[in-house]
Amino acid sequence: MAAMTDYPDVGLYIGGSWRTTADDLPVVNPANEQIIGRLARAGQQDLDDAVEAASKGFEVWSQTAPKDRAEVLRTAAALMRERQAEIAHDITLELGKPYPQAKLEVIRGCEFFEWDAGEAVRTYGRVIPSAPGINYIVHQQPIGPVAAFSPWNFPMSQPARKVAGAVAAGCSVILKPAEETPAGAMHIVRAFHDAGLPPGVLNLVCGVPSEISEHLIPHETIRLVAFTGSTAVGRHLTGLASDHMTPVLMELGGHAPVIVCEDVDVRAAAVTSAVRKMRNAGQVCTSPTRFFVHDSIYREFLGTFTERAAATVVGDPMDPGVEMGPLANDRRLAAMIEFVADARDKGAEVTTGGSRIGVSGYFFEPTVLADVPDDARVMQVEPFGPLAIVNRVGSLDEAIERANSVPFGLAAYGFTNRADYIDRMVERVETGNLSINTLEASVPETPFGGVKSSGYGREGGVEGLHNYMVVKNVSHSISIV
Repeated sequence: MAAMTDYPDVGLYIGGSWRTTADDLPVVNPANEQIIGRLARAGQQDLDDAVEAASKGFEVWSQTAPKDRAEVLRTAAALMRERQAEIAHDITLELGKPYPQAKLEVIRGCEFFEWDAGEAVRTYGRVIPSAPGINYIVHQQPIGPVAAFSPWNFPMSQPARKVAGAVAAGCSVILKPAEETPAGAMHIVRAFHDAGLPPGVLNLVCGVPSEISEHLIPHETIRLVAFTGSTAVGRHLTGLASDHMTPVLMELGGHAPVIVCEDVDVRAAAVTSAVRKMRNAGQVCTSPTRFFVHDSIYREFLGTFTERAAATVVGDPMDPGVEMGPLANDRRLAAMIEFVADARDKGAEVTTGGSRIGVSGYFFEPTVLADVPDDARVMQVEPFGPLAIVNRVGSLDEAIERANSVPFGLAAYGFTNRADYIDRMVERVETGNLSINTLEASVPETPFGGVKSSGYGREGGVEGLHNYMVVKNVSHSISIV
């Protein structure tokens, strides 16, 4: 185990054993652009071994009593809680997330395991009423080995969602974390190893995304593909899976609207919005981004939001008091610069930020764009960074129309105290998750997923295990008929 001052080298975990490879990839600290570790790169033989291990692991785990599965999940979660500081330290180094926020992510990941441990013993079927002499019984059974792909922006809690649902349902998993932020997944695997999970139930493979997805997804052993990431990549992977009739669970990109009505506490709504917008440097698929504010409160909201965004403490994510660290990689930095330049060219006002900070590390200023025209690129493409758009609207109907104008529908938010406004938003906003007077899009006990180009299927809540199970109907006649 690496010391707390070090970042661990990340190996492959296949069939209950760790292995290294002759080829590897670097892991870079985005705060200083220095290489901090090495990541094993899986080859074709490693992937074949992982598939074979997952197949054998499924045979064992699918026949394990749900209460015993639940016990392993709870034990692993308890170990991760004990190791919270170490896991958070590694996440901060690889992602640039401020250390206190990384600690909270670890706990959130543990809560997914704990919730699904409870759900593991409640995957009920049902008996359908029938005529005398015949029974119809519906069973829920694990779907089989799962290929799970997690993104770089939440290195621990995103793989936790997939592993928790799959393992609770009785499936085996081949987990592929983001090559830029693999430590969270590695710590999950370590905890399950120490908790006594049978070999092959959980496997970890790392490396070049296209090499892994194109090898695993077409394999006949893989019965489900679970992916979180961009819409473009999700469509590509869905196409690979569809060629083999393999089901997919897709949690894809968003571009979350926030409707701010005229009856709210303007300052409270603006302050909480600015704080949440800059969390994880805005690199959150549910990040509040497109603010549609009623004209009567627009100037007050914009002024307060800008003031709080500008006051965000940006710096080394290990330093106490820092609220926002660097962007995760140079691609995001370049994207922010391009979004701001395009919006400016089209007439938007930059009320704060808009520029890179320094020359070392991927730091970017908290940025607010006002009066952004609809033809600006950032109005149609999720910025995935510390950039907020604040536009005025004349009515709730206009706000809803503009909220629905993009092809995404993962999360949406509203600030109002009027029951009729709430009803109108619930009925008409096109989204998988709508939050009123809060910017929390999901918790472990609620279902999470999108509509339109934001994907399909749900993680979390009682619905979270459904994608990892198949329905079998059994018709049993007492006599031969």
